[in-house]
Amino acid sequence: MKRRSKFTRLKIIVAAICFILLGVLLFFQRNVTKILISISEATIRSITTVAVNDAIYYTLNDNLRYEDLIKITYDEGGNVSTITTDSLKINRIARDTAYLSQENLNKMSAEGILVPLGALTGVEALAGFGKKINIKIIPISNVNCSFVSKFVQAGINQTKHSLYLEVVSDISIILPDKTSNLASTTEVLVCESVISGKIPDTYLQGSLLGGSALVPQGNSTSVE
Repeated sequence: MKRRSKFTRLKIIVAAICFILLGVLLFFQRNVTKILISISEATIRSITTVAVNDAIYYTLNDNLRYEDLIKITYDEGGNVSTITTDSLKINRIARDTAYLSQENLNKMSAEGILVPLGALTGVEALAGFGKKINIKIIPISNVNCSFVSKFVQAGINQTKHSLYLEVVSDISIILPDKTSNLASTTEVLVCESVISGKIPDTYLQGSLLGGSALVPQGNSTSVE
């Protein structure tokens, strides 16, 4: 009887220890994953900004002028007759920027992320402490580039036309037990010019580059 009692007590103790260990494991797994995702997202956002800016630096020529991408013709009354874009140059810039951004992002993210040992405790207060270790992550990214046209009233019969390059990066960060999705948008002014004369509503309401809008001075909107 004593032997059975000791055996039963031993089983209860072992079961209790297993439950405690399981609870601790689940606690740390949930909290460590949460902290790792937070660190991974912050790191990937920083990497994406650098990757995109480097790509833009190489694809946008310092000598690029408004007239190189946009051509404006006027009627006899001095009003704007047509606004046309050099689609070949615009598409090449967008394509090259997307390709280089993707390449830069893949190379930079392949190095992994540095995580303080304190983050592996699952306690947020300790997440920034301790020696940093390298953790490999699997980022799956998709980069899209497009030009956005914006018109802003600049005075009587004057309109400021700005051309922006918009780079949208959709990234999935794959960790052992969870996947995090994030998006990053970078918009860079390519060129701009003040247009004199009345502009046809056709261009102001969205036919140029797939999206544009005329708005009051000091504001800006765009529709891709």
